Amino acid sequence: MTPAPPPSSVFFPERPAPLEEACAAGPRDTAALLLFALSRRLAEDRRPVLFTAPRAWFAEHGRPYGPGMIGVSLVLAPAATAGEALWTLEQALRSGAVALALGAVDGATLAQTRRLDFAAKQGGCVGLVLPRGLDGLSAARRRWRISTVASAVDPDDARAPGPARLAAELVRGRGERPGAWILEQDDETHRLRLADRLAGNGLAAIGQAGAPSGLAA
Repeated sequence: MTPAPPPSSVFFPERPAPLEEACAAGPRDTAALLLFALSRRLAEDRRPVLFTAPRAWFAEHGRPYGPGMIGVSLVLAPAATAGEALWTLEQALRSGAVALALGAVDGATLAQTRRLDFAAKQGGCVGLVLPRGLDGLSAARRRWRISTVASAVDPDDARAPGPARLAAELVRGRGERPGAWILEQDDETHRLRLADRLAGNGLAAIGQAGAPSGLAA
């Protein structure tokens, strides 16, 4: 379990950019990565979510369990190669038929990410590239590193774990300061929320990181 990041004094960029990138800090953080990626869908956008990746990625990590994603219509699009996955991602973004398109693809070039950024703007949706690392140049406005952190103690039972938590570290933001925030699952609203919103109820605050509304998950 990754230690919690130090407090951030900047506000969490809740509204997603047309194109962002996010990677898991380690192999065991893939589930947290997917949860964060889904949270970048705008809460009011009810269009489906598309997820594409080479078939080898699904063989290694498994497939997301669609019925468990309450309020999300998930479309899986396995691809034969990384190039085919990038093409699928671009076409989905450009079509405007999805709210969010995710692509677990490595090695995208600067030119390819520029095409994805343009396609997302054209389609009025959000695109996330999910590479194994954040090396190389990219047109993504934000680049995130996601890790699982220990949950807080359940406020009603000190022996039980509280809501699942993850750490979202903004490694690079165009015109934005880097920062790190703790997000947690809200089982009632099925959204992610900043952990400091319940600081008065026994949950640890993470500085002045705040956002005006919940995050869609």
